[in-house]
Amino acid sequence: MLVILMMGISSGLPLALTGGTLQAWMKSDGIDLTTIGLFAAVGLPSALKFLWAPLMDRFTLFRMGRRRSWMLVTQILLIFSILGMGSIHPKEQLWTMAFFALLVSFFSASQDIVLDAWRREALPNEQLGFGSSVHVTGYLFAFRLISGALALILSEHMSWSAVYTIMAAVAGLGVIATFLAHEPKLEVLAPRTFRESVFDPFVDYFAKPGAILILVFILLYKVGDNMASQMSIPFYLDLGFSRTEVGAISKIVGWVSLATGGLVGGALMLRIRLLSALTLFGILQAISTFGLAILAQVGYDLPTLTGVIAFENFTSGMGTAAFVAFMATITSKKFTATQYALLTSFMAVPRTLLVTPTGKMAEVMGWFGFFTFCTLIAIPGLIMIFFMASRTNISEPEHS
Repeated sequence: MLVILMMGISSGLPLALTGGTLQAWMKSDGIDLTTIGLFAAVGLPSALKFLWAPLMDRFTLFRMGRRRSWMLVTQILLIFSILGMGSIHPKEQLWTMAFFALLVSFFSASQDIVLDAWRREALPNEQLGFGSSVHVTGYLFAFRLISGALALILSEHMSWSAVYTIMAAVAGLGVIATFLAHEPKLEVLAPRTFRESVFDPFVDYFAKPGAILILVFILLYKVGDNMASQMSIPFYLDLGFSRTEVGAISKIVGWVSLATGGLVGGALMLRIRLLSALTLFGILQAISTFGLAILAQVGYDLPTLTGVIAFENFTSGMGTAAFVAFMATITSKKFTATQYALLTSFMAVPRTLLVTPTGKMAEVMGWFGFFTFCTLIAIPGLIMIFFMASRTNISEPEHS
């Protein structure tokens, strides 16, 4: 479990470095909101990782084994890419920064593919749930507190280059975890042909009733939440909050609220049906997004900021818990790695491609209008749940 925790930290660290923390760096360098919004496109590899996931199932790079060899390669390349980002000045070398941020995103997505597969294969079924929780805890700790809060706080006392160098060193925990981990024993044969590794996982998935409908739902369910999150850091700074205040409240309070929301959401799903949970949690997510619109009207006020962030992250944690459980019910154990990569790729589209115009939207609409729009855009995803209930054969997860 310590190894899994370290892997979770390595997995969660890069997201803020190419997201909120990079936005704060660009904002402090005087880069306009439209450009900051467009930088969300560097997260595109997360939406496309299903394309190369079959290669990581099919090939072994060297003697460490199929999973551990891919872990080591992606982690080392990820560390060098983070160091590359730290060596760039966004205002002077914007395109070079975009290139290194894209590399970080690509190697991060690749690492996630193999970490998910390793965890599934290394843990017995009775430990899989707990192991996944440990991974998510490490992921959120790194994303919210290390590359999020700590990086923002450090940036007020040292250069951004030094901050990213420290983050690259923290990413080294993944390398240590790889050497401590054991290579999983194969319970089923690895894909031996191009067809087995590339085509069969997708043929199996799209043979399910309502397969396309499910993918559309995955695209839409958290789009409003993702659009609001994309511009939250520039929004807080625009209201006059310092980077230390944003780091301490939005990241620390946010992480605690997110983790608590996940636990509460998981507990509620023991009592209510999965699709009912998706509906309830989705409505609460939309309401919490409108809290940002209220904050735009209130302006600089620390108690209001704390309350809005706590509620927004709490409901996001609930929604994520239901979302993960939902994807688990529609993934075939025979093709877990590639099918899960496919589903999480679609889940990543809203926070990459669909949020790229958010900077321009915020400039045109104003903050109140923008966050109100983010609230309303959540409605189509909620409507999709009713279509899935009647047109798919989604089974409720079994609880022990």
